[in-house]
Amino acid sequence: MGGPRLSVANGAWIDQTLDFNPSFKQVMDNVYKAAAASVDFQNKADEVAAEINKWAEEKTNGLIKKILPPDAVDGTTSLVLGNALYFKGAWTEKLNASDTKDHEFHLLNTGVSVQAPFMTSKNWQYVKAYNGLKVYVFLINKKINSKPGFLDQHAPLQQVRVRKFLIPKFKISFGIEASKVLKGLGLTLPFIDGLTEMVVNDFPLVVSKVFHKSFIEVNEEGTEAAAITVATMLCGSSMMMVKEEEIDFVADHPFLFCER
Repeated sequence: MGGPRLSVANGAWIDQTLDFNPSFKQVMDNVYKAAAASVDFQNKADEVAAEINKWAEEKTNGLIKKILPPDAVDGTTSLVLGNALYFKGAWTEKLNASDTKDHEFHLLNTGVSVQAPFMTSKNWQYVKAYNGLKVYVFLINKKINSKPGFLDQHAPLQQVRVRKFLIPKFKISFGIEASKVLKGLGLTLPFIDGLTEMVVNDFPLVVSKVFHKSFIEVNEEGTEAAAITVATMLCGSSMMMVKEEEIDFVADHPFLFCER
């Protein structure tokens, strides 16, 4: 993929009754480049939520709307922290949309197949890890547990010419309130008293909710993706033509994909 655009944005909205600790504010300004705002959660919670949702939509180029659901913030909210990520990259050689045809895609553990639009290319394709931005698609033949270093262990190191190349177009969006999941994974500190270093006021800040949404679309043009996480807090508790091995690359069953 060539000429990718990648942007990251951070934001913080603190209730007007509180003040950021100068050292924390310095980190926000100089390290995270976060835009900070003093707001009135106690009397204008709905307006602040709308402001945060607008920020999220702008920073994700319109891909993610309304990261905060109704009543996500109220008069008890003291601080909201947000992180947004946006990516767009075009294939070095764009795929021809007229070559996209429906093929069977086999669903996981059901024995059922559905018709899905598959992209292809008549140009030579190679399976290889290159320097720079990469897209990986893993075709899983058996159950693989996630382990540290999975990508480095499974990224192809040798070049193999692909004879038949088919990958489906797809668009995926996902949203979750992740506090329960994070606690289940052992991340408990943000949810208990002890985050007072963020503010000068003597209040025990705790994370109450963590909202996350993500979006990715892969088509003939390339890839566009976005992700955003918002935490609410309360006070309180090219190569020479040589003879090579050829393989088929047909992603017609569940697969793992990532961008690196």
